[in-house]
Amino acid sequence: MAGIKGGTIKPYSGFSATEDAHKLRKAMKGIGTDEDAIIDILVNRNATQRQEINIAYKTSVGRDLLSDLKSELTGNFEDVILGLMTSITLYDVRELKKAMKGAGTDEGCLIEILASRSTEEIRRINETYKLEYGKSLEDDICSDTSFMFQRVLVSLSAGGRDQGTHVDDALAKQDAQDLFQAGEKKWGTDEGKFLLILCARNRNHLLKVFEEYHKIAKKDIEASIKSEMSGSFEDALLAVVQCIRNKSAYFASRLYKSMKGLGTDDNTLVRVMVSRCEIDMLDIRAEFKKMYGKSLFSFIKGDCSGDYRKVLLKLCGGED
Repeated sequence: MAGIKGGTIKPYSGFSATEDAHKLRKAMKGIGTDEDAIIDILVNRNATQRQEINIAYKTSVGRDLLSDLKSELTGNFEDVILGLMTSITLYDVRELKKAMKGAGTDEGCLIEILASRSTEEIRRINETYKLEYGKSLEDDICSDTSFMFQRVLVSLSAGGRDQGTHVDDALAKQDAQDLFQAGEKKWGTDEGKFLLILCARNRNHLLKVFEEYHKIAKKDIEASIKSEMSGSFEDALLAVVQCIRNKSAYFASRLYKSMKGLGTDDNTLVRVMVSRCEIDMLDIRAEFKKMYGKSLFSFIKGDCSGDYRKVLLKLCGGED
C-alpha cells in the first residue's frame, strides 16, 4: 500500500522562529524583494515551524507576515507561498469555498478534497468551515451543486465512512452483487446503491468488494462506473475508488492532468503540491514515475517557470 515513504518537507534542524522572522523582514524591506531568501526560509520549514514564524514575525517585527507577503508577491508564486503559510485544514476549507464561489464551480477541487481526506480530516474541515464562513459545508454544497453529484458530495462531506479494518466476506460478496444489480444488470442505474456502498464501507472491505465485483461482472468496477455514469458524478465515484485503491496514484494522476496538454491548471498543481508535501509526496512521486515514465520533477521543470518553479521543485524534493 502507498503511504509508507511520507513527505518531502521535514522539520528544519537548528530552527529559530525569531531569526527566520527577521530574515524575512529583511528580504521584503525597502525596494525590491529577495525572493530566494523567502523561498529558502519558508519552503525549508515544515507547517508547524511556519506557524511559529508567523507568530514570531508579529511579536518581534510588529507586522503581519501574511499581509507583507501578499503585498510583495504576485501570481502563482504568491499562491503557493501563501498556501504553505496556511494551516492544512484551513487551506482545504478555503479551497472548497473558492471552488464554489462566484459563477461556475470547480468540481474537480470538490471531488479531490472530499474523496481523499480521512474521516478525521473531514470532521476538522466541517468544524473549521462553519467557524470561517458561518455556514455549514453541506449547505454550501447543496446550494452550489445538484442531482447525484450533490448527493455524493454530501455523503463524502458527512465523513461517515467506517474506520474499521474488518472484512465481512459474505457482505463483500453481497455488496458486489448489489453493485452489479444496480449498474450493469439494470436498465438504468440505481446510483443510490453505489453511494451507500462506496461512501460508507471501510477500505479493506471495499478492496474485497472490488475483487468480488470483478469475478461477477468480468470487468473492473471502474470500467462499470465509466459505462454507467456520466459527468461529475462519474468523476466523483472514480475518485473514491481510486483513493481507496491507491491514494498516491490518484494524486499522481491529478498532477499529470494539471500539466499535460496546452496550458497548466495551476490551481490543482499548487493545491496538490502544498497539501501533500508533508504527507505522501515521496509516494506520489514514485507513482508518477511508474505511471508516466517520467519524473514529476522533470514535468514541473518543463511546465513552470521562475520562482514558482523553484518552490514546486523543492516541494517535489528531488529528481527520481
